[in-house]
Amino acid sequence: MMMINRTLAIALASLLLLSACTDDSNPSVAKQRDHADRAATADGGENHNDDGDEHGDEHGDEAHDEEAPRWNATSLEAAGIRLEALQPQVLSETLRAPGEVVDNGYGTTLITPRIDALVVKRHARLGEEVPKGAPLVTLSSVEVAEAQSALRLAEQEWKRVQALGRDAVSGRRYGEAQIAAEQARATAQAYGMGSDVEVNARGDFTLKAPHAGRITQDAFVIGQRIESGQVLFRLVDESIVWVDAKLPAEQAHRIAIGAEAEVALGQLRLRGKVMQHAHHTSEDTRNAKIRLEVPNAGDRLHGGDFVDVYLPAGEPGPAQLALPTAALVQMEGETVAFRQDGESIEPVPVRTGAVIGDQTVILSGLAAGDRVVIEGAYVLKSQALKSQLGEGHAH
Repeated sequence: MMMINRTLAIALASLLLLSACTDDSNPSVAKQRDHADRAATADGGENHNDDGDEHGDEHGDEAHDEEAPRWNATSLEAAGIRLEALQPQVLSETLRAPGEVVDNGYGTTLITPRIDALVVKRHARLGEEVPKGAPLVTLSSVEVAEAQSALRLAEQEWKRVQALGRDAVSGRRYGEAQIAAEQARATAQAYGMGSDVEVNARGDFTLKAPHAGRITQDAFVIGQRIESGQVLFRLVDESIVWVDAKLPAEQAHRIAIGAEAEVALGQLRLRGKVMQHAHHTSEDTRNAKIRLEVPNAGDRLHGGDFVDVYLPAGEPGPAQLALPTAALVQMEGETVAFRQDGESIEPVPVRTGAVIGDQTVILSGLAAGDRVVIEGAYVLKSQALKSQLGEGHAH
C-alpha cells in the first residue's frame, strides 16, 4: 500500500491545486493551494531547498513521502467528495416497476335500475363526490306505479286490521293482512325503491348512493328510456385505490404478500401494501402483475394515473456494514474504500460480501464509526492513476 499512499498524496495535491486555481484572492482557496503546494513539494522534493545539498533532499523525500494533503469542508466540496460515518444498516433490495392506478373493485358500485324505466330527474353529476344515501336519479315506471298501488292498498288494510285488534277479527284475516302488506313492500323494494319507499302510486322512484364515493361514469340524459340492468352511474370509493405494478415473472415471485411498498407520482410519495399476485404471466411481455392497496388521503391518485412503484424484494436481513457500490474502486488488484484519517484521506483495502441493491456488504477492512468516502471515489482513483503515469515518465 506504500505505492498507493504515495500516489494518492500526489493525486489529492493535484485536486487541491485545481480547486485553488479559480481564485487566488479567496483566503480559503489560498489556504487550499498552500496545502497542495506542501503535498506536491513533499512528494517531489525538487523545490524544497534549491541551495541545499543532495543528501539533505533525499532525507526530505523520505520524511514527506507519506504526508497526505489536509482536507476541510471547502476543499472536499470543491473536489466533489462526500463522506459519512459508516454504520450498520438493514439492507433489502428494492425493485422499481411501472404501475397504473385502477379503481378499488371492492369499493365500486354500478348504479342500475331493476326494471325498464324513464329518467325523470338527475340529482348528481359526473365527478361529484356524494355521501352514503344521497339521491342520484329519479326514474318512473308503470310497473312501479302498479307495485306502489298494491302496496298502498295492502298497508291500508293492514292498519285497519291492526286497529280492530286480534279480538275483533279472525286469526286468519289478521295473518293474511300482515303477509299481504309485507309482500307488497318486498315487491316495491325489489324494483329498487328502497326500504324507506314513499307510497305515492305515481310510479316515481329514486335510486340512492349505497356508499360514499365519487361518480366516475354518467351515461344517460333526462327523458331517456332505460332498460333493466343498464348502467346509469359508476360510483367509486377513492379513499383506497389499487395500483397494478408489472414485473418480470422471475422477479414478481420475490415480492411478499403484505409487504410495504412506495408509489411515486411526480414528487408525490404514498405508502401502500401488496395485496395479491396475479396468477397469470402475459404471453406478450412475460410480465406478471402485482396489486397494491394504497390509502389515498387527499384524493391525490385517480384511476388511469401512471406511477412508479418501489417494491422490497425478499425479507430484510440483519444489520451489517455496507457502502454504496460506487464508493468502492479497484487499485493495484485490491478492492479499496477511502477512509478519512484526521484531515487526510487514505485508501483502505476491504473484503466485500453480497451486493444488495446499490449497496455492497463490507466484511472486513473498515469498522463502524469510520468516516468513509461515499461519493467521489472514482475522482480520487482517476487522479491517482494520472499521478502514477506522471511518476513513470519522471523516472
